[in-house]
Amino acid sequence: MQFIFETPRLLLRYFTIEDAPLIYELNSDPDIVKYVHEPVLQSVEQAKKILTQNILPQYILNVGRWAVHQKDDKKFIGWCGIKYIPKSGIYDLGYRFLKTAWNKGYATEAARHTILYGINTLKISVITAMVHIENIASIKVLEKTGMRFIKEDVVDNAPVKVYIISVADIQNIC
Repeated sequence: MQFIFETPRLLLRYFTIEDAPLIYELNSDPDIVKYVHEPVLQSVEQAKKILTQNILPQYILNVGRWAVHQKDDKKFIGWCGIKYIPKSGIYDLGYRFLKTAWNKGYATEAARHTILYGINTLKISVITAMVHIENIASIKVLEKTGMRFIKEDVVDNAPVKVYIISVADIQNIC
């Protein structure tokens, strides 16, 4: 496996089409996709479609959702990354983790280092994150990374809170 970067406890890498079973495992759990406005996956074939249509094309831009593994045993626990949304021209931070990885600080660690990678290495000046207003755990992750709440909005017919972080804010997440 070729890793993009590592954190104290995690390794992040590009997904490949062979990772469809991992995407299926993640997105077939109703609790995991509860707040993300996506249907629960019913098959590995659906996961392959997500990879080929949504995840892999982002890598051309050097951004995207990256597989997250525990450093000690290389076990897959979820994804984190920055995707570019052409319609709005924003770079969007996102993360999703298996329930076995919840409440262990992995999302915060992955998100914090992804922000640093995005700003320092990819030279992205502003990173945005949108979270369903009822997803308290995800809101806490964004706040712990130093992202600033800027407004409430509606995305895909769902109420969200919008957060940003910029180059000027970087000292808040170090």
